[in-house]
Amino acid sequence: MATILVVDDEPSARTTLGLLLRKRSHRVTEVEGVAAAVKALTDEAFDVIVTDLRMPDGDGLDVLRAAKAHCPEADVILLTAYAGWESAKEAIQFGACDYFEKGREPDELLHRIDKALAQKELRRENANLRAQMRNRYALPGLVTGSARMAQVLDLVRRVAPTDATVLIHGESGSGKEVIAKAIHHTSQRARGAFVAINCAALPETLLESELFGHVKGAFTGAATNKKGLFEEAHGGTLLLDEIGEMPPSLQAKLLRTLQSGEVRPVGSTHAITIDARVVAATNRDLAQMIRQGAFREDLFYRLNVIPVTLPPLRERREDIPLLAEHFLARFAERQGHVLRLSPATMERLLRYPWPGNVRELENAMERAAILAQADMIEPADLPPHVTAGLALGPAPSLGSPQTLAETERILIMQTLERSGWNHSRTAESLGIGRTTLWRKLKEYGIDR
Repeated sequence: MATILVVDDEPSARTTLGLLLRKRSHRVTEVEGVAAAVKALTDEAFDVIVTDLRMPDGDGLDVLRAAKAHCPEADVILLTAYAGWESAKEAIQFGACDYFEKGREPDELLHRIDKALAQKELRRENANLRAQMRNRYALPGLVTGSARMAQVLDLVRRVAPTDATVLIHGESGSGKEVIAKAIHHTSQRARGAFVAINCAALPETLLESELFGHVKGAFTGAATNKKGLFEEAHGGTLLLDEIGEMPPSLQAKLLRTLQSGEVRPVGSTHAITIDARVVAATNRDLAQMIRQGAFREDLFYRLNVIPVTLPPLRERREDIPLLAEHFLARFAERQGHVLRLSPATMERLLRYPWPGNVRELENAMERAAILAQADMIEPADLPPHVTAGLALGPAPSLGSPQTLAETERILIMQTLERSGWNHSRTAESLGIGRTTLWRKLKEYGIDR
């Protein structure tokens, strides 16, 4: 049983549809115009809204806007005469799920409503499955549905309660600091401080002082004693980001600290005992740096007790929709909006190679949330280089052909859902012919 709102200024049309829906055991609310519909939407949540396009006190687009504001999960179907088709098509762009020509067989309209309800249930089931996946692999700050990332998170979950040193390897923007924070916040040190430093951001003398501290008079400008980050992280976790950029002289001092559990501030003759768990991160190939003499082999083995390798975003494309929607919801909430990604936008997100990984996707969603002129994010709202990247063809992937096929299947399924399983609109959104779409549906076993 579903809860359905019928909005029509013609009493006979409104009553007839209401009776037909009640015969199917649905709970129906009938109202005669836009003002009454807005009031109903503020009082109650509906699964489906069926609204006339032309009414004396407004139109179906007003009802659609009210639905997006008060009942964003509801699917909206517009009833229109032939003259209103262009407005109805425009409404689809703003989030209506379907439109129906008045005067056609009511059974067809009931079929459209059934389809909308079935799609709503499918979305609910998919959301539940995604929630189960997130809960199963839940770690603070992480959103994923990728099998490869699930393996990473399993490893993180197992190592987090220990004090083992962890070395995180991944491309820039792939989420190394997020993983480090997840390790800290699910460890026995969660009540302690999480302290991070980028080893590439400071010159050698400043980096040494930041890590180990200094005493008054140790060098020009050292007017007072200063605690180092190892001391600040006592009882907690210290993230040494971009460890591959640390100068060789500091690598030796870091190794001594890791071996002894003590730090000696610059200019001091006394060592200080510290208890900080070290997590290091890098986007460099440390093994190659060892062969080149740029990184100490003994330090590498001291840091690489538990290696964690993050796959780049292009190798876990199934995470792109989850992450994009996660970031978009966060930025939209700040601005008091409810925003959705159009099928065309999702297609571009899935095909772009994301050299900046998760960080680049997050920035793209922030830009889209700021620049969007409607509730639906369109390709024009994305950064120009993202949309331009589509013209270059599919992004190269280091994954298997099976992974690419699964990405295509996910894209087709999402586009079908957003178009209400209308094959013509799906094919148009994907930029392919109906015959090609039919072949893909058969290939991927999508039968509906």
